Amino acid sequence: MGKHAAVQVLESIASILELKGDNPFKVRAFSNAAHALEAYPGELSQALASGELAGLKGIGRATLDVVSEVVRTGQSSALAALQQEVPAGLVEMLRISGLGATKIRALHQQLGIATVAELEAAARDGRLADLPRFGDKTAQKILRGIEFLRRTSAFRLSHHAARTAEQLRRAVQPIGGVERAEVAGSVRRRAEVVRDVDLVVACRGAAPDLRARLGAAAAAADVPAAAGSVSFRLEDDTPADVYFTPPERFGHALLWATGSPKHLERLAAHAAARGYRLDRDGLWRDDGAVPCPDEQALYAALGLAWIPPELREGGDEVARAAAGTLPRLVEREDLAGALHCHSVYSDGTNTVAELAGACRAAGYRYLGISDHSQAAAYAGGLSEEDVARQHQEIDALNRDGGGFRILKGIEADILADGALDYGPRVLDRFDFVIGSIHSRMEMDEATMTRRVLQAMDDPHLTILGHPTGRLLLSRDPFRIDVHAVIARAAERGVAIEINGDPHRLDLDWRLCAEARDAGVALGIGSDAHSLAGLEHAELGVGVARKGWLERGDILNTRDADGFLAYARARR
Repeated sequence: MGKHAAVQVLESIASILELKGDNPFKVRAFSNAAHALEAYPGELSQALASGELAGLKGIGRATLDVVSEVVRTGQSSALAALQQEVPAGLVEMLRISGLGATKIRALHQQLGIATVAELEAAARDGRLADLPRFGDKTAQKILRGIEFLRRTSAFRLSHHAARTAEQLRRAVQPIGGVERAEVAGSVRRRAEVVRDVDLVVACRGAAPDLRARLGAAAAAADVPAAAGSVSFRLEDDTPADVYFTPPERFGHALLWATGSPKHLERLAAHAAARGYRLDRDGLWRDDGAVPCPDEQALYAALGLAWIPPELREGGDEVARAAAGTLPRLVEREDLAGALHCHSVYSDGTNTVAELAGACRAAGYRYLGISDHSQAAAYAGGLSEEDVARQHQEIDALNRDGGGFRILKGIEADILADGALDYGPRVLDRFDFVIGSIHSRMEMDEATMTRRVLQAMDDPHLTILGHPTGRLLLSRDPFRIDVHAVIARAAERGVAIEINGDPHRLDLDWRLCAEARDAGVALGIGSDAHSLAGLEHAELGVGVARKGWLERGDILNTRDADGFLAYARARR
């Protein structure tokens, strides 16, 4: 069992303990352990064997025992015992935005509600609104949350799905007869949420053995499948489809399993116009099948440049490939600076020096520290005295930095009236300012839009952080006129963030081209709260690539002087 499974077990234990009203310190211990494990970059089995995991901050004896059992057996006896004490429906309710454990316990105790369906009925017939500390507004919010839960329950976050898909690929690759195995589908297209994982396998005569071995490893019985594929559920309940193909047709199979339906439709139309037939079974011309050992061969046969998987969504990518005008998409190596990084000064788990060392080792030339501002007390927001201490530390580190630079930034809360947290005297001390909304997210669209537009009028604001506030599979974006925000950003010279946190991936890739075309610079931020979180920049790059962005469109591909010049120009 991998890290994701162990994290899920710890989070589930914390949730059930909270629902039971157990000791808050015990609840926090399991929650903190889940966060520590999520941020840990190594392999759990190795860390357990070496004793490294036992020394990891946030992992105690009880949580270590749980993780060890999960890694060893794939199960948790502690979780199984707790699941017998609390109805499963109450745990499911924790996924409803705005409905915490305290309210769920009250609903269970006062109304006997034990399922989401019963909760929905109580919200609709007025029983929930009549409860003390609930009311009609809360009932309506819960109904919206239930609708959101149903709409998203079949999906998984992209980074979890990608990890699962890669584990499946590594399991298949060594099987006898397999020449090549590649991840396909929406994972390869780098969609923000994923329904299932797809794998394409080139093999000679190994398909029956593969189907038998994969079926035996599945957590659920085989789903009836075509002769050239097998469908099943993995141990974490993710649906998986594995497609088998001879090596000479691998390129077609990979393309067909990767492209969106609209992309394949437009590609087939282009093929037909050139005298070919492209369908599920292959690429054909009058004298038979066209060998396609890789995707490049198929695209070349159709007179097209190879189209990056991220672009295969059915826009104008086929026409652009025919015209030779596809963009040279931004890559992780193009980023000169790591932006939006939190340290121990607020709610991060690493020191400024540790973050700087990791960034330098990863090939960055500068680091933009941006801890939370004072209004974010829940996240250890910095007082003015904290700001002074941090800046002194950064100055000292920069003196010995050997050319690597640490920039003094802040993630300043955008307050309800549109003002940035702190005043001009404190904001003047920072090299750059990211402005983000972390509170009062229930505003109507007009009020929220005015709030953000007001913030962008402040000349200290360099980057608008996670601009729509969405939390994928947890919370819808707040109501805001994004088009007005993009227009104001262009007018004021404010950059907009592509936040790489896998729960956010905000700005949405569908809006990236609009921002670019308006003249807005996009900054890719990892929103890292640990060393492992620095890797979120790669997810932000994936969003930028899906949005057709190139190196020159991204603010932090500039060197430190260029980035600072951009920030100072506003002042």
